[in-house]
Amino acid sequence: MPLMGDAGHQEMVSCLENIASIIPKPDAVVVVSAHWEARLPTVTSGATPSLIYDYSGFPEESYNIRYPCVGEPSIARKIHELLSDSGIQSGLDEERGFDHGLFVPLKIMYPEADVPCIQLSLVSSLDPCEHIEIGRALRSLSLDNVLLVGSGFSFHNMKELFQTTNPESEKLNHSFEEWLLKTCCDPGYSEEERVQMLVRWADAPGARYCHPREEHLLPLHVCYGVRKRHARNVLNLRS
Repeated sequence: MPLMGDAGHQEMVSCLENIASIIPKPDAVVVVSAHWEARLPTVTSGATPSLIYDYSGFPEESYNIRYPCVGEPSIARKIHELLSDSGIQSGLDEERGFDHGLFVPLKIMYPEADVPCIQLSLVSSLDPCEHIEIGRALRSLSLDNVLLVGSGFSFHNMKELFQTTNPESEKLNHSFEEWLLKTCCDPGYSEEERVQMLVRWADAPGARYCHPREEHLLPLHVCYGVRKRHARNVLNLRS
């Protein structure tokens, strides 16, 4: 929908365009997508991955989206080595393509498709601790000017998404959103406290209403593991 001009997604589009205009252009992008789970963290290692249109029921033009970026096998191998160095078993997949968790945000951020891309899977255990540890193992990637993108959603209750809202559902949604923002952005928490909050995310108000299944939240845990600090508001990235 963001690529098809949907008015409800314009704020998201503007936000991603703003981020791309502010941060240095990376030499490669690694995307942790909510749409790929594997028994072990797995990395795309092909040189020219295809696109996977892993959705249904959308207009025909959504299946004709093109994003002809190349892969970067050398960085895929480095990710594999970094995970191994941290005692984390992982895999390389030379055949898998890029799902819409990658090509939708990157087509907005880097429309020329001139930045090599790699995709990293979630682990099918969906263990938040495990995903934080995966992020910690990848901390040195930024030294190579590699951008890590967590591609998920702060609300992913598909049964409720298209229902008419009511006071109770709005309260649950807003309660989890407020918790998530405070957890990620409040510098008053120690990092030990922040880790525990992210690990115990399901105890937050409205958590299971917003995420009956947590795969769309866990890319955030990987990103936190990389930085291990509070997030900055996108409007203040220059500071």
